[in-house]
Amino acid sequence: MMKRKHISVAIAAIAAVVMSVLVVPAAQAAPVSAAFTKVSDWGSGFEGKVTVTNGTTSSISTWSVALDFPSGYTISSSWDATRSTSGQTHTFTPPSWAGPLAPGASVTFGFNGSPGNFPGISACRLNGGSCSGGGGGTVPGAPSGLTGTSTASSVSLSWSAASGATSYNVYRNGSKVGTATGTSYTDSGLTANTAYSYQVSGSNSVGEGAKSGSISVTTKTGGGDTGTRRAAPYLYMGWGDPPNPATVMNATGIKWFTMAFILSSGGCNPAWDGARPLQGSADATAIAQIRAAGGDIVPSIGGWSGNKLGPNCSTPEALAGAYQKVIDAYGLKAIDIDIENSDEFENEVVQDRILTALKIVKQNNPGIQTILTFGTSTTGPNYYGNRLIERSAALGANIDVFTLMPFDFGSSNIYNDTVAASQGLNNKLKAVFGWTTAQAYAHQGISGMNGLSDQQELTTTATWQNITNWSKSNGLARLAFWSVNRDRGCAGGGVVSNCSGIAQPDWEFTRITAGF
Repeated sequence: MMKRKHISVAIAAIAAVVMSVLVVPAAQAAPVSAAFTKVSDWGSGFEGKVTVTNGTTSSISTWSVALDFPSGYTISSSWDATRSTSGQTHTFTPPSWAGPLAPGASVTFGFNGSPGNFPGISACRLNGGSCSGGGGGTVPGAPSGLTGTSTASSVSLSWSAASGATSYNVYRNGSKVGTATGTSYTDSGLTANTAYSYQVSGSNSVGEGAKSGSISVTTKTGGGDTGTRRAAPYLYMGWGDPPNPATVMNATGIKWFTMAFILSSGGCNPAWDGARPLQGSADATAIAQIRAAGGDIVPSIGGWSGNKLGPNCSTPEALAGAYQKVIDAYGLKAIDIDIENSDEFENEVVQDRILTALKIVKQNNPGIQTILTFGTSTTGPNYYGNRLIERSAALGANIDVFTLMPFDFGSSNIYNDTVAASQGLNNKLKAVFGWTTAQAYAHQGISGMNGLSDQQELTTTATWQNITNWSKSNGLARLAFWSVNRDRGCAGGGVVSNCSGIAQPDWEFTRITAGF
């Protein structure tokens, strides 16, 4: 439960006057340090404390500690310090009753924050320099010349270099959304015809400098294929009597398919089902047919079973290289990481590896859309889903679409539980990223299962039409189902690979999805 602690620092005489703010001399600044500790975390909130230590031989009259929080985290209360907040930066100074900090003495202040599972502070600055003390040096100045251009779904930023900066932090509407090593950055997956505020700051080994002036950029009006909303049911060429995709496109009007599954062919090498090569396979032939008919594809990397790239690629850089091979093979506009099971979804090291790899992919492929697809409970993401979202923010992965798989999740009413799970995801995205309801839905997707699921949950064509209507009216970014191979009627057929297990016209789920 939430709790509050007080410092217990012996002070010879507590002054009852407000101390005037003095600048700590440079000779004393280096040996002064500040250290953050997460005291406790109870899931919905956390308690943190910071200890400021005067390692010099002279008393210091004041100090200032600036803490940058990951996007989505806030402070609800604090004690034993005066606090001011700007965006995700919280600055603490001594309370009015505190006297000078004696040589060798320490003082502690604390705070409660939310939500829980706090990953730690993003940056710490003491008196404008390093919190670790002894490092000397200065933080970069504020970048200048920030400008931005937009499409319906993205904003491309550029700015002038700040002296001493080795990297830059990009803030949207006060929350950090990414980092860059150069002087440009593309923020993707945005809502059309929406104004966004941006600032940029420089960082180096000492810490983060001041933010630039703020600019406002409005995305263009949507229309046609904006590159963000996709109806893309799964098509699997290695299973379930795969149909000719052009035949399905002509019969239904569908334009995009999610192609399953890219796995490891050994080590960190991508291949369809871990066996069929990227070029010269049935999958490559299907992609050519889809594009010849005016469509396109999103590859699904991962899935429930098989030897996956996430655990086999030993570093985020290697995993990003494997993703890049797939991107380069087909000139992709989007990739989907279907993160499931204990080897990826429930493996925190692999979760972070995937997120960092996708961050690299976004940096190396401006404008590409990155999608995460994962399981859910009937009320929204479970522990690992919530962690995936929180870590995507903390790592600055800049994920465009978070897609839930609302099936095999203990449902007695697929429509009601799909909506409830999506609303739960919406609330989580709003809490973590600070988005509005509409902005969060624009970063969400649904990937259902047509007909009978493995748990005998029933999705009829009428139910899927209702889910499609709900998804469209709420502005979701993606709609998919498993799978086109199963989009054929076989009443009483059970859960099989090449039909839905219910009575239905062939390709009816695909036709409904095309209306999204």
